[in-house]
Amino acid sequence: MKSEPYKISIDDLAAMPAKTTAWFGIRNYQSRNFMRNQMSSGDRVFFYHSCCAQPGIVGIAEVTQPAYPDATQFDAKSRYYDLKATPQNPRWFNIEITFIKKTRLVTIKELRQYPELIRMRVLQQGNRLSITPVDPAEWKFITGIL
Repeated sequence: MKSEPYKISIDDLAAMPAKTTAWFGIRNYQSRNFMRNQMSSGDRVFFYHSCCAQPGIVGIAEVTQPAYPDATQFDAKSRYYDLKATPQNPRWFNIEITFIKKTRLVTIKELRQYPELIRMRVLQQGNRLSITPVDPAEWKFITGIL
């Protein structure tokens, strides 16, 4: 799960009440589908800083609330408002994540050097998705180098 550190950093997450936040504002259908259809309570995620001097994995969080409608889509004052969304037919969802631990920074440059991660979605050319699946073998490899 990618976040710009100026919006929410791993340190921000660790400082929040109950170390938990709703992951809202996703407005890409593919990222929404990954989050809504594939993420469950108890799943672990890599927290990844993007759009910064050193993009990369900076921590681990856990999904503590599965997907539910993102309330910002119904708020006309929100930048995430969606005129086509209704409470009966929501278009956008969020989950809640809880801080588990901060890790050393594993930069995108470092991740790209490992042949074991050659197929990792976040490393694919042109990937701009904020949420991408991680294969169990990739998870095991990365947690082994943290």
